[in-house]
Amino acid sequence: MFPNTILAGGLLALSHAVSVVSSKFDYDVSSSGPPPFELAVVNKVIAPDGFARSATLAGGTFPGPLIKAQKNDTFSINVVNRLHDKNMPLATSVHWHGIQQKKTNWADGASFITQCPIPQNRSFLHKFSAHDQTGTFWFYCDGLRGPLVIYDPEDPHQGLYDIDDESTIITLSDWYHDPTPKLNKIFGPVTSNSTLINGLGRYRGGPKSPLSVINVEWGKRYRFRIIGLSCDPSYNFTIDGHTMTIIEADGIETMPETVDSLPVLAGQRYSVVVVANQLVDNYWIRAPTNQPNQTFEGGLNQAILRYNGAPDEDPTSTPGPYILPFNEGRLAPLLSMPVPGFPEIGKADVNINLLATTVNGVFRVNNVSYHNPPTPVLLQMLSGAQHPSDLLPSGSVYELPANKVVEIAFPNTGLALGGPHPIHLHGHTFAVVRTSGSNTTNFVNPIRRDTVTMGSTGDNVTIRFVTDNSGPWFLHCHIDFHLNHGFAVVMAEARDKIAAVKASIPESWASFQARLGFFNTTTSRPGSSNAITHDLQ
Repeated sequence: MFPNTILAGGLLALSHAVSVVSSKFDYDVSSSGPPPFELAVVNKVIAPDGFARSATLAGGTFPGPLIKAQKNDTFSINVVNRLHDKNMPLATSVHWHGIQQKKTNWADGASFITQCPIPQNRSFLHKFSAHDQTGTFWFYCDGLRGPLVIYDPEDPHQGLYDIDDESTIITLSDWYHDPTPKLNKIFGPVTSNSTLINGLGRYRGGPKSPLSVINVEWGKRYRFRIIGLSCDPSYNFTIDGHTMTIIEADGIETMPETVDSLPVLAGQRYSVVVVANQLVDNYWIRAPTNQPNQTFEGGLNQAILRYNGAPDEDPTSTPGPYILPFNEGRLAPLLSMPVPGFPEIGKADVNINLLATTVNGVFRVNNVSYHNPPTPVLLQMLSGAQHPSDLLPSGSVYELPANKVVEIAFPNTGLALGGPHPIHLHGHTFAVVRTSGSNTTNFVNPIRRDTVTMGSTGDNVTIRFVTDNSGPWFLHCHIDFHLNHGFAVVMAEARDKIAAVKASIPESWASFQARLGFFNTTTSRPGSSNAITHDLQ
């Protein structure tokens, strides 16, 4: 499925998008090492569901190539903008979803938060280490999506499965026949044309395009890494006739939890163990969305699990019965991680309520709609802005002091339309002390993750984390259209510790901002903001 794999510690040249990681762990981005490899962002016409259109892609494939690393590797990835389609966004940046970027906030890839967008025919070098992080992650920008996996040679769950490689990665994504600029003008529900599983799918009324096939051998145990790459919908993931044992959520190993259906929201990732113990045959893999009028007719919303020896034909399996439902409140980290701070709601060092609402299709958080600032927030912090009110965009930046316990609640009043809303925080994993669908709190050993559902009306999902990672971090709904219409804030964290981030910034980064008129490398003051006008996410 992922022929263009990027290997750790190797110098692997590919004809598509290429990047590498080295086996040296080092925060010093100026140190010598293997040269970076390219992740080329390009336009290409593709037809993953049988309908051809121009798309923004990593190296011309969807999903993009697998970036594959080992624990404590150093990533060195040069993102090159080769976009040319004037009907699509021409500036870009790439975010590494779930990578905490300890001391390397500048490499997070969030446009207007940690950097300016990359113009056509220019590049941006990301060099960072995912210190002690392992598991399933991904990278993206407008349209572009791809998997990123950090393998652990000492994985505590390795005795539960036999196979964990490129063939066991399963990506779930939505596909649209209209280009992004047209979709972004819609203020209201946006309905996808098809569901793609590992980059293939079918749309209603369309041709019988190929579906993805995942091959298994009877008796083997497989670690499937399921990645929600969608712009908008959530999925209900099932495999006919098979249960799934969850062992990872968003890069955190979990206590094994067996389910027969799994909700996957945009940005979320799970590893599940599936035992190939059924009759040798073909079985439907199903991923209907939360959008209306879902169907499996004609192979929609499906892929195929094929046992070795089964005929090359569509399955005849049937769904259900489903008797082991997913409950996020039952998930717990494999290694005990007590929640920081006093174990009571509202008793953290910093307590924030973020109330999301919608008015005429525009989202507001605490009555403020997010807009990209004229200068990236990191540059504003480095410039010496002294007060939270000095940081732009006004009303969307929350100042967080260093080494404090922060609690954020997301009360769902039903006024933020288009849910369930997946809330993602850059720079951290957080403890979900109150999950959706429950009023019970868990301060003992709750699941930790980086993307959580805001739930349904009446829920009040609550998270906690410690401000030990200086810099500006985006907190936003991971439905792209909601983010585009204002559903976001910025956590300006540990401003007094920003020197540690500044020390890691290479001269090339500062020069890049300066060439675009954002940054004066002599005075470290923000410059003109007129160089880039594309409103990218």
